[in-house]
Amino acid sequence: MLQWIKKRKILCSVVFLLLMLSVVIKGAKMIFPDKHLEYVKSLENDVDPLFVLSIIKVESNFKEDAYSNKGAKGLMQIMDSTASWVSEKTNQQMPRSLYDANENIKIGVWYLNWLKNKYEDNDLVLAAYNAGTGNVNKWLQDNSISVDGKTLKYIPFEETSNYLVKVNFTYKMYKAIYSDFAWITQFF
Repeated sequence: MLQWIKKRKILCSVVFLLLMLSVVIKGAKMIFPDKHLEYVKSLENDVDPLFVLSIIKVESNFKEDAYSNKGAKGLMQIMDSTASWVSEKTNQQMPRSLYDANENIKIGVWYLNWLKNKYEDNDLVLAAYNAGTGNVNKWLQDNSISVDGKTLKYIPFEETSNYLVKVNFTYKMYKAIYSDFAWITQFF
């Protein structure tokens, strides 16, 4: 009888912990939504879709009509000049509106994939996405900033440095929330 009571307490504790984990995951999914995830997955590229969602979260917090004081537009905060460049590179027409979620994401993901192929390192990709490839290339050639021409010791722009911290934190959260443990939420 005592064994059964002990086993019941352990089982109740495990169920309670799983229930609490489910609540935490569901709450975290409200803060870190997976909106547009299926569309991002449908695009042919080598960029982790959760990495893309992390950038969208930091750039616009999923506001399709987001506009920066520098002229960046939409979910992924695409500049007109970047959209034009990507359109030329892909032999496609310039999108009618960078506020259209699918068009914005399509351009942003293509550009991220291009940056990934160029730099291979997510931190360099993020630095280039935020500060531009010209700045990143200049930093990589500066021996006081880059020892090997492939990695950065530090990022000279505070805004870009902060951007990397935010996106990397958000990316870690997305990976944790949408990891294999997320199946628990299906039961509660």
